[in-house]
Amino acid sequence: MNFRKRAQPQLLGFQIAPMVDILLVLLVFFIVTWNFALTENELDVKVPTASAAKEQQPVANQTVLNVRKNGTVVMNRKELTLDELRRKLAALSELYPDYAIIVRGDKQLPFEDLMAVMDICRQANIWNVAFATAVSPQ
Repeated sequence: MNFRKRAQPQLLGFQIAPMVDILLVLLVFFIVTWNFALTENELDVKVPTASAAKEQQPVANQTVLNVRKNGTVVMNRKELTLDELRRKLAALSELYPDYAIIVRGDKQLPFEDLMAVMDICRQANIWNVAFATAVSPQ
């Protein structure tokens, strides 16, 4: 029998291509996450500051309503009328009874417009409503 001698496997060293692939995937992940974090702040709403405000982490069952100083309501980057807002919030409260709404009202917003949004939340049977403030520098 004629047996061939098998070649010894060579160590090729550090493979850079898989490492670059992993780094690019991580880069894309962090860019997309950072973009979603900025969606709340990119609207033209300047919230009032509070000296005792604490920064909260977002949770799954919550939506941020941005109310501009002219009274228009923006939800998920879409400008809504009050009737559309009422329908969407009613549908959300049926699916999730403890759904949370965070209202980001502009500091120049008239109180009547803010109360209209609060009334819509109550009519839609949403009881978990919070107001967003900016943390004042100390």
